[in-house]
Amino acid sequence: MTSVVAHLLRAAVLVAALSVIAPPAPAAEPFKLTSPAYADNAVLASKNAGDNKANPNCVGQNVSPPLAWSNPPAGTKSYALVMVDPEGRGGLGVVHMVIYGIPATVTGFAEGALSKPSDEFVGGKSTMGKPTYFGPCTPVGDYHHYTLTLIATDLDPKALQPGLTRDELFAALKGHTKGAAGLILRFTHPAS
Repeated sequence: MTSVVAHLLRAAVLVAALSVIAPPAPAAEPFKLTSPAYADNAVLASKNAGDNKANPNCVGQNVSPPLAWSNPPAGTKSYALVMVDPEGRGGLGVVHMVIYGIPATVTGFAEGALSKPSDEFVGGKSTMGKPTYFGPCTPVGDYHHYTLTLIATDLDPKALQPGLTRDELFAALKGHTKGAAGLILRFTHPAS
């Protein structure tokens, strides 16, 4: 009996020693959404603001910021990307962009690429009724946050019809999401 206990004790000591000597396996990198032009919580340039001559708060050229992502979850077949201003419309929120059907092979968009239709995504429907990016139109004196959320899905890029609102998109994605990554950008009217 003593030799069995001694053998088990030696095995336990060996396992403990190996766990100290052998470094732990590196953790997988997280799914990330970034911008080569802006850090998280950075202030957008005026060119990224909306362009609508009928609205004096739309002082930009509607140029979408560049975006990049990495380390998608296993099983990702497509992405959806939404941009929301939660402070817009007096706290009711403004959806500035709804796009989806982005193939898993796409790892980002160049500056301005989301401001016009493309074969690399399916256009949804923003609060303004647009199928593409529509930049901030923040009132003078306000600082608004623009939350970009990239959702990895197991859906084929052509699975969903064009023109879905954010709520319709989210309903269609139930049971099909693999993970999400976010980026927050801010904007204030340049006269502020």
